[in-house]
Amino acid sequence: MRSDADAYRSHWEDEQDGAALYRALAERAEGEQREIFLELAAAEERHARHWAAKLVELGLPEPRPEEHRPSPRTRLLIWLTRRFGARAVLPIVERAEIADAAHYDDVPAAKPSMAVDERIHARVLSSLTPASARAGIVRGERWHRGDASGALRAAIFGANDGLVSNLALVMGVAGGQASGRMVLLAGVAGLLAGAFSMGAGEYVSVRSQRELFEREIALEAEEIRVMPEEEANELALIYRAKGIPKEEAEALAKAIFSDPEHALDTKAREELGLNPEELGSPWGVAISSFVSFAIGAIVPVLPYVFAEGAAAFWAAVLAAAAALFAVGAGVGLVTGRSFVRGGLRQLFIGALAAAATFGIGRAIGVSVS
Repeated sequence: MRSDADAYRSHWEDEQDGAALYRALAERAEGEQREIFLELAAAEERHARHWAAKLVELGLPEPRPEEHRPSPRTRLLIWLTRRFGARAVLPIVERAEIADAAHYDDVPAAKPSMAVDERIHARVLSSLTPASARAGIVRGERWHRGDASGALRAAIFGANDGLVSNLALVMGVAGGQASGRMVLLAGVAGLLAGAFSMGAGEYVSVRSQRELFEREIALEAEEIRVMPEEEANELALIYRAKGIPKEEAEALAKAIFSDPEHALDTKAREELGLNPEELGSPWGVAISSFVSFAIGAIVPVLPYVFAEGAAAFWAAVLAAAAALFAVGAGVGLVTGRSFVRGGLRQLFIGALAAAATFGIGRAIGVSVS
């Protein structure tokens, strides 16, 4: 009983802190933004009343809001808000809400709607932040650079990892004055081990992410089925945070919720930031990672298939240097940066790794011999 009471009291205090902060933000905001902050404060106060009722069920006195003293962090944020305005504090509050978005997901004593509210608060604040609003535009416009499936990212960085790691391995073994056959064996072993590891790692990562996203979408579908009015109100609140007038936002949300399938698709995009059609293929990313790692890793190995000694060594160095520059240039083109700068940077990083392992290999080889 004591542990439950402490937990309920802690939740109550957190919600009171949130309400106080949102009301302070409302004091320094105007128009629609002010109304949004007040509605967020009202939601926090509803949550606080829930935890107060839980304390009463345990036979404890009902905590009074007027007796609550905000935490030092909340008092600091309130002071900053009153001193510098809501815009200065909003990014801090947004990050805190994003971090706490899943706060009630594993709290049995919380109402399902409370977990929904916490996630919607993070989305609303994200919409109020200019940088985040732009990110939402980028997600919606296909001509901006992006890679929802992760296959392109996996291919580029897989090739880079394969090239750098196997170049370092080959240079390390060559530095140890091993024979050409030993360098070739080490290079092929490094290629296979790295490619399988890369592919398996990407598969597990994307599979887990996809399952998480599918679970979030399933939860959203259940929430729409159980409490469609609350979900419609939350969607309207998101639209209002983006600058749509209250009446238009509510009408738009109502029209969207007339079709449950359309409502789910919209809520997944607006609240969860997901595109249900672009969750990514685990096998696609895994295969892309495996192949790209192998392509990168084979570059410093190939010369040892056809030659030995100094000829193979310098051919491997030159081939790897050209490939490093090409991969770096490709990363630069994908990210919108200078391809020359990207190529030179990658060449420098790869050269450092190769030189370091070559030196270590040479030192070990000399000491062993």
